[in-house]
Amino acid sequence: MTVGKAVGKAIGKTMGKDHHMMPAVSAADTAPTAYAWEIQATGLKVRAGRKRMAVDGLDLSLGTGVHGLLGPNGAGKTTLIRALATVLRPAEGTLELLGESVSGLREHRALRRRIGYLPQEFGYYKRFTVREFVEYMAWLKEVPKADIPAAVQRAVERVGLADRADDRMKALSGGMVRRVGIAQAIVNDPSVLLLDEPTVGLDPAQRLRFRELLQELGTDTCVVVSTHLVEDVAAACTDVVLFAEGRLVFQGTPDELAAAGGPEHVGDSPLERGYSALLQGPEQGRGSW
Repeated sequence: MTVGKAVGKAIGKTMGKDHHMMPAVSAADTAPTAYAWEIQATGLKVRAGRKRMAVDGLDLSLGTGVHGLLGPNGAGKTTLIRALATVLRPAEGTLELLGESVSGLREHRALRRRIGYLPQEFGYYKRFTVREFVEYMAWLKEVPKADIPAAVQRAVERVGLADRADDRMKALSGGMVRRVGIAQAIVNDPSVLLLDEPTVGLDPAQRLRFRELLQELGTDTCVVVSTHLVEDVAAACTDVVLFAEGRLVFQGTPDELAAAGGPEHVGDSPLERGYSALLQGPEQGRGSW
């Protein structure tokens, strides 16, 4: 039996057997929107490991649009993304996603069906084809069985891999694997989309197409993109969140970020100089390791 047939048989058998126990759509999914923000954090604290408070007292509200999450290494960006994905539980404060609190111990299964998440690294079976992997992720997200083939095809097409859909994952380049990761993140048409360093491994042409995709998604989705690339923020993001030492340093438009810097600050573009100004201050001059 081929991998594709085995995956399809397993998905079909499991979903058919447990369909009455695993509804693909709940009342919460179809209820009218009753929240002001897709993401709202108040005094949020999240630990990385047992001791370090990587997110330390964050107040943040994000709605529909593309939000660029910028900050130096160790700022707490990945920890914040993982908390938003309900992978990490808040240590203190409150966090609401799509109007639902994720600060307690309750199960968030229905909420996770409405979230798309691309971590910095994700696991997969190398013998899976692109289509099989995205199908499997759609099943895990409880996309209705009848909708999975069309949802997978659309997601694969949106990341430009329709012609490689039947290639095995182990045969793909690093940039292609990253695009498969983006496809699995959007296969369930999420209301909140969380992307951690999504452009790593993409060539310049692929990054341009990715920016276009972000703009498309941001018309009706709350997209949070963690990145080190200021130019991606300038091209695709409606909003910038600057994060340092676990705390919010700045939130505003790319133009407002650019206006924060001057010729005395480090950077090759107005955005980079604004970034440097807010993180370092003019008296620090050149950046350091």
